[in-house]
Amino acid sequence: MVSDRLQFRGNVLAEYGDVYTPGALAALHALATLDADREAIMRARIERRARRAREREPITFLSAGATIPRTSIRVQDARDGRFTGSEIPADLRRQWIQGTGPAARPNAPTSQSIRNVAYALLSGADGWMFDGEDALGQLSTMSLDNQRNLRLAIHHDPLFLRVAEGVASEMNTGAKQFFGHLTIEDWQQQLRFTTRIFRARGLHLDDRHIRHADGTGFSASMADVALYAAANHERLLRDGSLLVLYLPKIQTAEEAAFWADILDTVELAFGLPAGTIKAYVLVEQVEAAFQLMEIRAALGTHFVGFNTGRWDYINSVSDAMSWDPSFVNPNIDVITMTYPYMRAYEDRVRRAVNTPDVNGRFALWQGGMEPNIPVGSEAGVKAGMERAVAGAQREQREGASGKWVAHWKMVHIVRPVWESAGAENQLGRAFPRLTYAPEDAAALFALDAGQRTIRGARDLLSVGLQYGNAFGQGLQAAALKPADFFGDDNILYLMEDMATGEIRLSILWEWLHKAATLTADAPELGVRAGDPFSLELFERLLDQEYAKLLAADDRDVFDDSKQSTLPIAREIVRAYVLEPTKMPWYIDLLNANLGNDNLQEAMRRIALLTESFRERGVRVTENLDFARA
Repeated sequence: MVSDRLQFRGNVLAEYGDVYTPGALAALHALATLDADREAIMRARIERRARRAREREPITFLSAGATIPRTSIRVQDARDGRFTGSEIPADLRRQWIQGTGPAARPNAPTSQSIRNVAYALLSGADGWMFDGEDALGQLSTMSLDNQRNLRLAIHHDPLFLRVAEGVASEMNTGAKQFFGHLTIEDWQQQLRFTTRIFRARGLHLDDRHIRHADGTGFSASMADVALYAAANHERLLRDGSLLVLYLPKIQTAEEAAFWADILDTVELAFGLPAGTIKAYVLVEQVEAAFQLMEIRAALGTHFVGFNTGRWDYINSVSDAMSWDPSFVNPNIDVITMTYPYMRAYEDRVRRAVNTPDVNGRFALWQGGMEPNIPVGSEAGVKAGMERAVAGAQREQREGASGKWVAHWKMVHIVRPVWESAGAENQLGRAFPRLTYAPEDAAALFALDAGQRTIRGARDLLSVGLQYGNAFGQGLQAAALKPADFFGDDNILYLMEDMATGEIRLSILWEWLHKAATLTADAPELGVRAGDPFSLELFERLLDQEYAKLLAADDRDVFDDSKQSTLPIAREIVRAYVLEPTKMPWYIDLLNANLGNDNLQEAMRRIALLTESFRERGVRVTENLDFARA
């Protein structure tokens, strides 16, 4: 279909008429007028990144006397709390545990795909972030299946209720075996317990099914918010809930102000009072840690809290310092939330949410992801769960009002940490006000001694390759572990999403292009402590880790992927890591090859993207297969 502003791919309007409703289409057309601004903001991102690399210029705090773009708010006023924020609505005041995951599965009929939603809403989590971004595969029409499934579940469609009843029985069977007791007493009542939250895709991504009439890409963020709000706002409000979103990948207060414009436009399209749509912001980008109060102020009455993630944030730090040869990360497992630059980031977040606005209102802090999957040997599961509980206890002590988990069983393992503390949340805990001195900026990039080993490089390569392969199969969230641990049930699989691929390739790029010094001998490769991480070493390790995946059984690497998406994943990893001009997003190369199993065509597309960015500083983000039915 072609309209005066937008085109829709293939037959999606007919096949997904329940998603692309008249109300949704009206909202999309209203938002389309904002997309030129998004494109300008994204160009500014890339130009800022290039300038910093060219001038060897570190990120700095905003000038106190400046005005936040797209607002009339002075930076100093934002820092001092002289802005109007949001009350925390009743359904968000207690969010001890939020689960995360997509509402759809790849290549599955609705009756199977919607089981994801049933597991989520029967989990016992206080909230569930249904993911449209890092954990949701984008193969075929998965983003639309995600929207359809959420609508069916939120409206208690008979199909969803039938599926949920069966899933509840399965979950109780699993709980009886694992915990020794049932976790669901009344499945219908349990469905009403969990707050439904949706994570839209970031501003840097284009939708795969909508584009402008001139053939340029259309914002995935706008598509997600318009479709979710159109389908669900009336039912959620009737049930006494609000529309609650997670907003990812925000880098600046200007971007937060642009998001506020998106949310305001959607509220206007559906006749909703200002501030009806509430939003958490994921602090996934180091630049955002320099503008936390400004981001709060820019979102105003929409803003309810921050979330502190790990993988995306580490990736952003590595990317921001790609120009500095002295900044080299250690093995990925060393960079926990207590690593120097991570601890500084977390501390700034907790201080920001506990700074009152002009009405004395505070904001929420939701802690990071617990990725453990409680499946493995008895010893492995026990050790993994002990680590998970210890991590939750640390975050609770530090002031988080809750955290995330990726598996429904983890809800019942981690939630007791907050239950025993008893408080609904930790709003208004006393922490020092944020300061903006040079030493505060330096702390956000502070390194500590850490190992850089061949074992660490194998982890980066193996999981990076596996993730790219899973993405190509439609699994943007996948249970993964390094190939050397396949078959070892003492080492648990972790639920990994897009962020884990981003950071692993980013650190590999960093080690190679900065000739990172290895800290331990590896006699099997003739490597000694003090040797650099060289091109020859990278190529040898890539060959070895790829061979392990080819030899793996179907449980760990789908057999039908070994001659299709896995070779493409290898070429993407190699291109990203070897490219001298560091690309900002691994996902660009993956998105360009969704649905493509031809290696030669993949190499053409990889070259198109890398050359475009190297020579012109332009990301290729549109769906290259849009015109195909």
